Amino acid sequence: MNETRSSQLSPQAPIIAPGHTFGSVTDKISSIVLTKSAPIPWYVAAFIGFLCTMMLFYAITYLLLKGVGIWGVNIPIGWGFAIINLVWWIGIGHAGTLISAILLLLNQKWRTSINRFAEAMTIFAVMCAALFPLIHTGRPWLAWYWLLPYPNTMGVWPQFRSPLIWDVFAISTYATVSVLFWLVGLIPDMATLRDKTVHPLLKKVYGVAALGWRGSAKHWSRYETAYLLLAGLATPLVISVHSVISFDFTIGIIPGWHSTIFPPYFVAGAIYAGFAMVLTLAIPLRALYGLHDFITMRHIDNMAKVMLVTGLIVFYGYNMEAFFAWYSANQYETFMVWNRMTGPYWPIYWSLIFCNGVAPQLLWFKKVRLNLKSLYAVTMAVNVGMWLERFVIVVTSLHRDFVPSSWGMYYPTRWDWMTFIGTLGMFVMLMFLFVRVLPMISIFEVRALLPQAKVKEAPAE
Repeated sequence: MNETRSSQLSPQAPIIAPGHTFGSVTDKISSIVLTKSAPIPWYVAAFIGFLCTMMLFYAITYLLLKGVGIWGVNIPIGWGFAIINLVWWIGIGHAGTLISAILLLLNQKWRTSINRFAEAMTIFAVMCAALFPLIHTGRPWLAWYWLLPYPNTMGVWPQFRSPLIWDVFAISTYATVSVLFWLVGLIPDMATLRDKTVHPLLKKVYGVAALGWRGSAKHWSRYETAYLLLAGLATPLVISVHSVISFDFTIGIIPGWHSTIFPPYFVAGAIYAGFAMVLTLAIPLRALYGLHDFITMRHIDNMAKVMLVTGLIVFYGYNMEAFFAWYSANQYETFMVWNRMTGPYWPIYWSLIFCNGVAPQLLWFKKVRLNLKSLYAVTMAVNVGMWLERFVIVVTSLHRDFVPSSWGMYYPTRWDWMTFIGTLGMFVMLMFLFVRVLPMISIFEVRALLPQAKVKEAPAE
């Protein structure tokens, strides 16, 4: 059946295609990792990602030699691509925690086919984000003194009233819990790969990663307890991390930043961007490896609905931001909104309104949600729009502030673009390496969805 034309999708549509057994699920998912060769598109994507990663290393090396003057930042725009990309990458990482932790606690079974690579996406996105706070000062070797409160003989302590220090705690906690949650979830599947592979070295590697897993009742009991505990720890982080990131802006007095709507607005935007990236990865990987039986149209439809809901919240935030500026009668806030709409950066502002506000309205229609080409176009528009949103928040609030004599323009240089594109390449390379060496779909969780996994209770006497 042509899926792009499947306009009818029952709410009770199966999460996994019928006809599978425990063995067929295990063989299909594990074969992606244990097969000696990979599809040609895998090599192409991994090679492009590797080239972009080398470009990133070159740009960072040149930055450390020359300083941040190679970027387009200047007075009054002291924050440029570095902070824009930090917020964008952290936002992308939110979908993994939402899918894995919150949907697990809510007992949403449809998460099982997408949670594994969503968690990997979270970790790799946080790695990309963590680069920018280090390099945007131009002297990352001093970050240990200014950012981490460890005892030292120099008497240099972080400024705990600075939200940039709060970012360190928020991001490091988020990264730690995300990695632990990901690794714990991999343990049963590592045991499966250990038992299926015939390569002696891989058998040892997967055996170490499995931590002695034998599938006993005691192992399962402790595993489920630990998994739920980590899910409970990770759930508040979805709200707290991007709320703290928004404090970088909202505790300032700069017009366009000083707003109480920023924390929930940033959290919704992060989930919005994260689900867009999950779909951006899931749709081509599903086609590349023939995973239509496991990532079904029900998964695609549900993720599109989450995108629609969070997109409406984000669009509401845009409108409220303009309303607050008008209703407050604050001349600086009013000018800020008017400058965004009609100033030098007006094409970027209206592009983000189209990408984040107008294009996602197509997701109200089931035919669009179930047409993979149309849905992919919408997700790419959201990816671009969410980056443009961060650009507008950072740049348009700084380039024209209270004193007209200090106004200026921000023009990113080729080094800005090389660093940003380099992180995109590193993200792609890491994702495709992950797909090659670890199961991108949770084998044991998908097997638990099969009819034969459900034990019928004995009738009460």
